[in-house]
Amino acid sequence: MWRLTPVDPKEFAAELPSKAGHSGNGISQFLTLLANSPASLKAFLQAEQALGNGQLTPAQREEISILVAEINGSNYCLAAHELAGKEAGLCDQEIWSARKALASDPKTKAMLNFVQAVVLQRGEINDDDFFALRNAGFADSQIIEILTNIVLNIFTNYFNLLARTNQDRPLSWPVGKGGPAGRIVPANTATPQT
Repeated sequence: MWRLTPVDPKEFAAELPSKAGHSGNGISQFLTLLANSPASLKAFLQAEQALGNGQLTPAQREEISILVAEINGSNYCLAAHELAGKEAGLCDQEIWSARKALASDPKTKAMLNFVQAVVLQRGEINDDDFFALRNAGFADSQIIEILTNIVLNIFTNYFNLLARTNQDRPLSWPVGKGGPAGRIVPANTATPQT
């Protein structure tokens, strides 16, 4: 059941950058719901575009998104970012590893450990977690972008959990959250999130 009323995509599609918020079925359900607040839609799109032009690679941004969605239990966002991660060049193993804050690359592992610490500890991380990221080669500007990506993903996770956004792509269950761990479940066979 919808908690928010979707806005007809024709009412705001002209405002979207070329690939922003498009799923395999057109414009994502997330954007049709967010469009209820033009200011929120604009803020999201501008933040997404700015971060897309930042210093982090698309793959790094998707690894962050996957891990934050996993931690927050947002299967809508997890499914979206698993697909986007593949488009950014991540293989299935890298996607699965990102869900668990694991990586074979030490720099990626440090980034994911930092992301996990920030989300789980609500920003109150210790010096070891912070300096592990710095020692892995991340500059201040990149650390700030990592944090900004975390915050943007927390917003989308919470929004989609609150809205109970319908799945417009195959559902992916966070590990231990009621679905087959690590497997994409077709939306028509999934148990609705409660």
